[in-house]
Amino acid sequence: MSQRDEGEAGYNPSAATTATRTDTPLRDIPQSIQIIPRQVIEDQAITRASDALRNVSGVSVQRDFGDSIDIFTIRGFSSFQNLRNGARFESPYFSPDNIERIEVLKGPASVLYGQIEPGGIVNYVTEQPLSDPYYAFEFTGGSYSLYRPAIDLSGALTPDERLLYRLNVSYENAESYIDFVNGTTLLIAPTLSYRLGDQTQLALEYEYIEREQTFFNGLLPIPETFDLPIERNLGEPDDSYRRDINNLSLTLDHQFNDDLRLRNTISAFFSSEDLQAVRAGDTLDRATSTIPRFLQDNRIYQQTYSTQTDLIFNFETGAIAHELLLGVNFQWDFRADEQVYINAAPLNIFEPDYGQPLTTFDSDPFNTFTTQTIGIYLQDQITLLPNLKLLLGGRYDFVNADFEFINSFRNGTPIAEEEYYDDAFSPRIGIVYQPIEPVSLYASYSRSFVPNQVTDANNAFIEPTRGTQYEAGIRAELGDRLTANLAAYEITKTNILTTDPNDSRFSIGVGEVRSRGIELDLSGEILPGWNIIASAYLNDAFVSEDNDLPEGDTLVNAPHQGGSLWTTYEIQSGSLEGLGFGLGVFYVGDRETTIPNDFVIPSYVRADASVFYRRNNWRVGVNFRNLFDTQYFDSFQGRNLRRGDPFSVLATLAIEF
Repeated sequence: MSQRDEGEAGYNPSAATTATRTDTPLRDIPQSIQIIPRQVIEDQAITRASDALRNVSGVSVQRDFGDSIDIFTIRGFSSFQNLRNGARFESPYFSPDNIERIEVLKGPASVLYGQIEPGGIVNYVTEQPLSDPYYAFEFTGGSYSLYRPAIDLSGALTPDERLLYRLNVSYENAESYIDFVNGTTLLIAPTLSYRLGDQTQLALEYEYIEREQTFFNGLLPIPETFDLPIERNLGEPDDSYRRDINNLSLTLDHQFNDDLRLRNTISAFFSSEDLQAVRAGDTLDRATSTIPRFLQDNRIYQQTYSTQTDLIFNFETGAIAHELLLGVNFQWDFRADEQVYINAAPLNIFEPDYGQPLTTFDSDPFNTFTTQTIGIYLQDQITLLPNLKLLLGGRYDFVNADFEFINSFRNGTPIAEEEYYDDAFSPRIGIVYQPIEPVSLYASYSRSFVPNQVTDANNAFIEPTRGTQYEAGIRAELGDRLTANLAAYEITKTNILTTDPNDSRFSIGVGEVRSRGIELDLSGEILPGWNIIASAYLNDAFVSEDNDLPEGDTLVNAPHQGGSLWTTYEIQSGSLEGLGFGLGVFYVGDRETTIPNDFVIPSYVRADASVFYRRNNWRVGVNFRNLFDTQYFDSFQGRNLRRGDPFSVLATLAIEF
């Protein structure tokens, strides 16, 4: 086992924290949850953490805002929120270099995390300090002039091993197959943990990410896009984007005794963005093959402060065992958005003429958004019998928001300031029955909410959107190191904004969408040295009720089917011991880009492969992505299409001490 983590290794972790905020075995969780362990991230040579989510059923990865934001469609619903070690985290980008595993909780998660879309949530679990000295160096180089050095250092800073540290540093520089596009990413992530006593642990984590890149916002969802060369850029050569992210957290974990534990995390997040780029409009003049464009000069500042306190209490009532979780969460978010728009020269998409002068000034809005959220939650994991478990939970949230606008308009009316208030209760009920030890049958009911933060024609707040899920599944341990999960679900999301039939300037909350499907996930070790992580799913996500949108239309970015397979085999003995091979296939079905449905992104199949060699404390590997150079569209977000990467090669050398 690599010293990289003192916990579990391989493709088959057995426990997760995201679903219950406690260390719960997967077999006892009455909701679908998938884990992407560190070994998969390394074997697939993942250079952007979101790419690892392609291994999970029902999840498709979307890119937005010039490839700077990662958004996931989970069970048909876009997920804009992420977790970092179980805490709500506003960062839209994660580096894989300090991530130990990624946990994906399917279905509503509001019972523990508040304002979350009903499809699910992604939790990035970071690497923690090790007590034994550990020093690792890794270098990756590949197609399009990519080079990526990284170091990972850990160990004790004091002889008594009370004070431990970990430091991850990486730098990436890469060009692209797209004209003019290149970028750099720097990660610096130190962590300190201090054992105050036998029962008390204090951990301080800091993460700095700096991204500088050419801003490329993609292509238009029009038929002519299929005729464009893969390298086409609809912006300008000097379009630029920079983002600096600072994330800081302090966690106190105290075990009063065997039955009572207190955990408190205080975190702060700071982000600044600077964008200056020419962006394409969303129409095409077919007579001239030109599109309108505009220059966006944008500065965005974000701050988030939060505290989360959990009290975990184990007790018994007769023969029934309880693990009770009582938690309180407070979060304060601030965002300032300064924008300047200037009309730019139109561009012929087939014969682009870059470098044309800018024309007239358009607008200069400056907006600020402040949100305060308080959540109180209670959860009880009840063991009725050794093979029968019950999960009960509920959370109440209170949300206050204050928006200030300068030179901004809605429906032609100037906006100065708006304030919103919402509150909601989110329950969850689940049951797990284990007829035999390796098999868990489960069923659950859960709800979610997201504030609409809009007033109707009577200036009254529109109630939050509510998601309701029913799920049933089977989780089976196939031998000692292989786990399968089969789940069926139905999610209904109500109170979606739709146009007021009596006054088109306003909205009302009567829309409804529904998502139902079946998912299969498999991960672990089939035979010694033979690992696998695979998924398959069917999903039907559609408009079920609306007075404006066509009922029955498929939701955007919600493929009806998809699947993935990644498997590796490493020779276990003999003169070729340590030599291994990997093969992956990723399939995504047709996706709609708009409602009403009028433009379809075709389905695709992408194949990857790898060859690697591990020996003692070093490893070398070569990964081949898009092995057959398939041309496909990988992502759609915000009226922008992004092509999938063509055939590329990554070579990695890693040494551990």
